[in-house]
Amino acid sequence: MPPHSIGSGTLSFGLVSIPVKMYTAATSAGLSFNLLHEKCGGRIKQQQMCPACNEVLERSSLVKGYEFSKDQYVRFTEEELKTLETEASRMIDIAEFVPLDKVDPIYFEKTYYLGPDKGGDKAYRLLRDAMIKTGRVALAKFVMRGKENLVLIRASQDGLMLHTMYFAEEIRDFGEIDKGANATIKSGELELAQRLIDELSNTEFKPDQYHDAYRDRLLEVVEAKVEGKEITAIGPQVQRTQVIDLMEALKQSLESRVSKDTPARGKKPAVKASRTAPAAKESKRASR
Repeated sequence: MPPHSIGSGTLSFGLVSIPVKMYTAATSAGLSFNLLHEKCGGRIKQQQMCPACNEVLERSSLVKGYEFSKDQYVRFTEEELKTLETEASRMIDIAEFVPLDKVDPIYFEKTYYLGPDKGGDKAYRLLRDAMIKTGRVALAKFVMRGKENLVLIRASQDGLMLHTMYFAEEIRDFGEIDKGANATIKSGELELAQRLIDELSNTEFKPDQYHDAYRDRLLEVVEAKVEGKEITAIGPQVQRTQVIDLMEALKQSLESRVSKDTPARGKKPAVKASRTAPAAKESKRASR
């Protein structure tokens, strides 16, 4: 099925305007469940209830409230909120261009594909090629569903992508988190950690080699239940132990990597390495 555009707009920089269509780039593949009544299997309905009045309410009798103090609210009607929304606009007006590596990924929220709309092919390609040549991405503001969004536009996969972003005030302060600044790194530990990283490194990211194993298992059980098969319970996962000797865990992790790689290179593994492999695997799990 061909992708369906969720909307259109105009991408603008300087005096250049590019009509574009927007497409959803990704969607969650997680399985969702409905709540059923165990007795009869009927799907339940959610109801709005006021605990103070002990009364089930219709949606028409509800208003929104902002809690400005404990149990104290300022009320808003839908009409009042509507007047506060940013005026709808199809314009994505680029404010500036910056290097991509200067934008922390923590600001990224959701991704959309941008494709050229009617008459926008040449300008679309021009902007995409120029952004690649200069190594820059674009920052702009764009109104979606009445809410003003900060967005980043970048050239990727022979086209343009749009990322909605969090504003600075929406990002929590990492400075409030303990980062282990008082920990002492022993001599040689950093070198061993770097060696282990080198052993586990690849030259590129291959997303298709990673799969949601939980979703796969769940779908298998769903299929089995539909077919009326008996389900065998999956045992609890083995708990990983806390790392006590970091240096020893790093050494055994490296030994484990060597013992795994040796047969593939056509060499006979050393007796010592094969005997320590199980322990190394456990230490490797612990180091994670």
